[in-house]
Amino acid sequence: MPRQFGTIAFTPAVKAMQEKMGSRENYERFVEKGADNNTVTPELAQFISAMDGFYLGTVTSNGYPYIQFRGGKAGFLKILNPRTLGFADFRGNVQYISVGNLSESDRAFLFLMDYRNRRRLKILGRARIVEDDPAIIEQVQDRDYNATVERAIVFEIEGWDWNCPQHIPIRYSEAEMEIAQAKIRELETLLAERGKQ
Repeated sequence: MPRQFGTIAFTPAVKAMQEKMGSRENYERFVEKGADNNTVTPELAQFISAMDGFYLGTVTSNGYPYIQFRGGKAGFLKILNPRTLGFADFRGNVQYISVGNLSESDRAFLFLMDYRNRRRLKILGRARIVEDDPAIIEQVQDRDYNATVERAIVFEIEGWDWNCPQHIPIRYSEAEMEIAQAKIRELETLLAERGKQ
């Protein structure tokens, strides 16, 4: 468990539950001796760049968590520097719950799930809304993705952690299935041609 992630996530109540369930000693060792894991590594950069969606968690003023899916073209979550991520916030259902929450509390969470490879990444940090900085808007937008950019959201990483793959079902995207089906058709055609010989 990375040091910074554990420092934030392991509240007194979490530590008490870990103690009760017998995992506290193990996690305490990881927090004490683990890497900080608050910067983007090459492995993290490769993973983030391949994702076409993630979940953004924010906190409401009445204390409830709020999670919203954010999707776009693969790599739309940009690495702005080793401690900072950013993405274009596209026009959606115009409820503005996430941005409303961020206007009051900058605490945020990114959850990236790769079902095909059974990998998930949790990132804790602080997020801010950027509407009046053309340079940042330019950094996060993809001109060849047809969506209206209303603002940028810039995310400062405080800690991240890979989650274990246990219980993650393997799923494939529509695009991945189309590629697989095309390959199957190609092989079926090849087999049929060989059968005629």
